[in-house]
Amino acid sequence: MAEQQKKLQDLTDEFQKLQGELQSVVDGRQKLESQQQENKGVQQEFEKIADDANIYKLVGPVLLKQDKSEAVLAVSGRLEFIEKEIKRIEGQISEIQERSEKKKIEIITLQTEMQQLQQPAAA
Repeated sequence: MAEQQKKLQDLTDEFQKLQGELQSVVDGRQKLESQQQENKGVQQEFEKIADDANIYKLVGPVLLKQDKSEAVLAVSGRLEFIEKEIKRIEGQISEIQERSEKKKIEIITLQTEMQQLQQPAAA
């Protein structure tokens, strides 16, 4: 019985670790979505301004002048990168959820076995 109790504790610890990992990955995805929205907003603003408009990019504490075409390319590249990262992270989320579900089933199975072993002893 003590062996099963230890196994149950180990499974529970692993499950909690997976849940923490999942939360961390979900937080990362939310940050990426926020960056994606910000960059989409910038992209929409670029569509409204003239091709010869002055565009400045903040680099550290300095504003540097940038061509519109260069700025548009940079934002498009960032959006592409962010979208790929979101897809990669969604894959991680699915994989972690799958592993969590398997651990949960293992825990439930072990708990059921332990309850069945205790019932005859109680009777």
